[in-house]
Amino acid sequence: MTMRFSNDMADVVAIRRHLHENPEIGLSEFKTSDFVAARLEELGYEVTRGLAKTGIVATLRNGTGTRSIGIRADIDALPITEETGADYASRNKGVMHACGHDGHTAMLLGAAKILAERKNFDGTIHLIFQPAEENFGGAKIMIDEGLFDRFPCDAVFGMHNDPGLPFGKVYVKDGPIMAAVDECRLIVNGLGGHGAEPQAARDPIVAGASIIMALQTVVSRNLHPLDQAVVTVGAFNAGIASNVIPERAEMAITIRSFDPKVRDMLEERIRAIAEGQAASYGMSVTVNYDRGYEATVNHTAETDFVRDLAKKVVGEQNVAEIERPMMGAEDFAYMLVERPGSYFFLGTAKTDNDPSLHHPRFDFNDDIIPTGVNLWVELAEAYLPTK
Repeated sequence: MTMRFSNDMADVVAIRRHLHENPEIGLSEFKTSDFVAARLEELGYEVTRGLAKTGIVATLRNGTGTRSIGIRADIDALPITEETGADYASRNKGVMHACGHDGHTAMLLGAAKILAERKNFDGTIHLIFQPAEENFGGAKIMIDEGLFDRFPCDAVFGMHNDPGLPFGKVYVKDGPIMAAVDECRLIVNGLGGHGAEPQAARDPIVAGASIIMALQTVVSRNLHPLDQAVVTVGAFNAGIASNVIPERAEMAITIRSFDPKVRDMLEERIRAIAEGQAASYGMSVTVNYDRGYEATVNHTAETDFVRDLAKKVVGEQNVAEIERPMMGAEDFAYMLVERPGSYFFLGTAKTDNDPSLHHPRFDFNDDIIPTGVNLWVELAEAYLPTK
């Protein structure tokens, strides 16, 4: 389907590249917030700032309708050193837009311009520019600070680019679409000594290795085969010399799940295994278990709405179902707990081997901007139709 607004996209591309040049870490997106707010004010939006420090809600009303919609874009970058070599590469050393939030923000600003000019809707649109998606749960902070009390939304929608999916295709899924994420850090407390006299020490490396191997049974032997979860030990640090038994060993574990009961079981088993294995070697273990983002669970009616709308915008052949939930996490989950809505993906692949999200050579595909802008405009106008 031909993009209705393709002639307006040069400015949006320029916005995207400006944002890419000037990335900022979550809860510190001060210049980004200033830039976004200024653009929205120029367009005539009622701009509210300060939620989660740098968050913005831009409100546009038209007609007499009482219905309202929230559309969210994330604005933060990642602590990654950029390797794209682009002319508009990051000017902030060690920080880059490696997840495409620059594109998300630019596309929503592009849609904001068209929605303000056309005013082809009846009701209230709240555009939510959210900080700190990557690490600090900016969505939850905004909600805790009154987001939906101050800006009521009958439904909320979010979208993410994906360089691993075919260009221009929209991917939807009812129910769980992304996982809950937790982190566990274990410290095995041993007794250091000489590597040549291990009987006089209590070796935390051996106990730690035993814990790691035992943790592999959590999913394979404690979880129902039809449930989904991941337990991955991503770091194991102990010792600095071959002939020294260290005092302690440390491990970092990421845990992904979808069902709250499974989530509780995973924590229970990880704690029990760590403590039991350490005790069997005559040692103790310190368990620091932190619950992270909730699972992202789409609502049926709103997902059906996105699916039908996308078929009209990009063509039925370019709308697909996600076969299984993704194990990545997303703090839009908190918005879907508070309000009905749907989160979906937009394929942006340039080649069969594009750098993945969070890769130092990732760069948002500007060619997808007309599609993203068009989707947001059509979605808002379809959700708040004129009489």
